[in-house]
Amino acid sequence: MDNRKDTAPAVVRDVATVYVAIELSMKSWLVALQSPRQEQASRHKLGPGDARGLWAAIERERSALLRSGHSEVRVVTCYEAGRDGFWLHRFLVAQGAESQVVDPGSVLVNRRGRRAKSDRLDVEGLLRLVIRHDAGDRHLGRMVVVPSVAQEDARRPTRERQRLLSERTAHSNRIKGLLATQGIYGYQPLRADRRVRLAALRRADGEPPAPALQVELERLEVIDAQVAALEKARRTALAGAGADDREAQAMRLLMRLKSIAIEFASVLTREVFYRDFANRRAVGSFVGLAPSPFKSGAVDHEQGIGKAGNRRARSTMIELAWQWVRLQPHSDLTAWFKARLGDSRSGRKKRQLIVALARRLLVALWRYVTTGVIPAGAQLKG
Repeated sequence: MDNRKDTAPAVVRDVATVYVAIELSMKSWLVALQSPRQEQASRHKLGPGDARGLWAAIERERSALLRSGHSEVRVVTCYEAGRDGFWLHRFLVAQGAESQVVDPGSVLVNRRGRRAKSDRLDVEGLLRLVIRHDAGDRHLGRMVVVPSVAQEDARRPTRERQRLLSERTAHSNRIKGLLATQGIYGYQPLRADRRVRLAALRRADGEPPAPALQVELERLEVIDAQVAALEKARRTALAGAGADDREAQAMRLLMRLKSIAIEFASVLTREVFYRDFANRRAVGSFVGLAPSPFKSGAVDHEQGIGKAGNRRARSTMIELAWQWVRLQPHSDLTAWFKARLGDSRSGRKKRQLIVALARRLLVALWRYVTTGVIPAGAQLKG
């Protein structure tokens, strides 16, 4: 006797949810899809960058749920932040999905020495994560706050400047190395009079350096010109920003403080203060300056800062902390640093304290740009 039902099962709720996890790679995309219509997740393999094919697979499942009697179907998607950036997130949001981008470093994994890993296992883990996250469980992984296109574009000048400075240092070291092979030492390629000084140099045999060094200098000067043009464009953009530009206003506030010029202000504003934070712990954690204690049973010690945050902002804050101690000697933060350092000459202790000062300074600057409260004892530029 056949006891199978001829009719579709009754819909318990009018609203259904389609959960989608996407494992991205340069070779292919693997998509895992789960809905109330399926007992087990279905998997779909797509070509890399095939966003239209991805949405077509989602739309087929969504249409099937609507035909089964659901009046509304939510689509919740998830993928890990990485090389592909956020263009897929924006595409999915534009189609009507609720897109989540996961911080890969926050995902809990099996701690076995030889844990199995494959795209199939990874996408299934992401699917479980997004389902649990949508249900309210926030402990399996953290979601990234996705910047807007304008915010991402605003970061480019500062990041490009850092890259150009690295290239300039590499060219400078190469020129010094080439001169050393000819017995010439002490030449500084980054000085403004570098061509005049190069013409005056002589090898051990009295001959001028090889003509190929002129080409190296030309490459160095091209980078110098690019850095100068970038810095000029950045100053012009800041001067022309209106009062409704929140990030420009934050930069202007920061630059009122002694020890902070446009470079520090640009990095902090574009990399950190472009988003909102709930409290000071969230600020420190975002930059990777939050402490990471290890307390278990009789073991109780500090492992140092977490470093699970924005690397550019973290290095900038540590550099700014050294600058702050030198140029803001009367501030409470500098007094805190000097009181704990005392008469110690330990370089290790000084470095540890400067990192702690960087965290405190970051929180103080966050309060300054959000509430206008100047850090205690800090001096403004005249």
